[in-house]
Amino acid sequence: MLYPIIALLAGFIILVWSADRFVIGAAGTAKNAGMSPMLIGLTVVSFGTSAPEILVSVMAATTGAGDLAVGNALGSNIANIGLVLGITALIAPLPVRSKVLKQEIPLLLVITLLAGGVLYDLYLGQLDAIILCLSLAGCLYLFTRFQRNSEGDEIHEEEDEIPELPLGRAIFWLIAGLILLAASSRLLVWGATEIALSLGVSDLVIGLTIVAIGTSLPELAASVASALKGHTDIALGNVVGSNIFNIAAVMAVPGLLAPITLEPVVLWRDYGTTLGLTLLLTALALYQRPPKISRFEGGLLLAAYAGYLALLYNMNT
Repeated sequence: MLYPIIALLAGFIILVWSADRFVIGAAGTAKNAGMSPMLIGLTVVSFGTSAPEILVSVMAATTGAGDLAVGNALGSNIANIGLVLGITALIAPLPVRSKVLKQEIPLLLVITLLAGGVLYDLYLGQLDAIILCLSLAGCLYLFTRFQRNSEGDEIHEEEDEIPELPLGRAIFWLIAGLILLAASSRLLVWGATEIALSLGVSDLVIGLTIVAIGTSLPELAASVASALKGHTDIALGNVVGSNIFNIAAVMAVPGLLAPITLEPVVLWRDYGTTLGLTLLLTALALYQRPPKISRFEGGLLLAAYAGYLALLYNMNT
C-alpha cells in the first residue's frame, strides 16, 4: 500500500504544478493569437483548470475504471461549489458584478440539467457523450456571444491575470504542461485504484472524494489567489466555467472511450448533490440584491460539502 500512497501524493503535486504551467502556456499562446482577456478567462483558463479532470478521466476510462471517471466529474463539481467557493467566500465575499458571469451561471444550470437527462437511464454511452460534446460546442459559441455583447462592462479584471509571454515560451509551457498532466494523471489514477482495492472501497467513491478533491486543487488555488487580489469575478467565473467543462467534457470521456452502466446511487446521491449545489449557487449568486456570496453563505456551502462527505462515509462503512 506504500507505493500507491506515494504515487497518489506525487501525482497530486505534479498535477497541480503542471496544471498551472499549462494554464500559463495556454493563456499566453491565446493572447499572442489575439484572443480578448475576457474570452481567454471564460475558455482557456477554465479549460486549463479542468485539464486534470479531463486527463484523469481519459486514464481511468482507458484502464477500465469508468466509474472513477464519472465520480471524478461529479465529485469535482461538488467540490468546486461546496469546497472551493465555500473557502474562497470565507476569505473574501464574492459580489457578482460581471454581466458575462450573470449569463454564465444560468448556462451552468442548464448544462447540469442536461447531464441529468443523460444519466437518467443509468447508462453513459457514445450517444450520451456526443450530446455532451455538442453542448460544450454550444457553450463555447455562447461564451463568444456573451463576450461580444459585454462591451462596456465595467469588469476588466481578467487582463491582469493573463501572462505576458513570448510565443515560443508560451508554446513550450503549453506542451510541457500537457505532457506532465498526462503522466501525473496516470500516476494518480493508478495510486487511487490500488488504494481503493486495498481498502475495499469502490472506484466511484474514490473518484468522488480523493481524486475529485485533488483535481479541484487548481480551481482552489486560482480562486483563492484571485479573491485575495480583489478579482472576485475571476474567482467565481473560474469555478463556474470549470464546472461547465467538467460536465460537458470530462463526463463525456467514459462514454466515448468505454461506455458504462451506472449504479442508481450515482443519480440520486451524486448527481442530486451536484444539481442541488448548482441551484443553491444560482440562487445565492443571482437572486439576491446585490448579487453576492457572503462569508455566511460561503460557510453554508462548506457545510453542505461536509454533509455530503458524511453521507458518503456513512454509506460506505
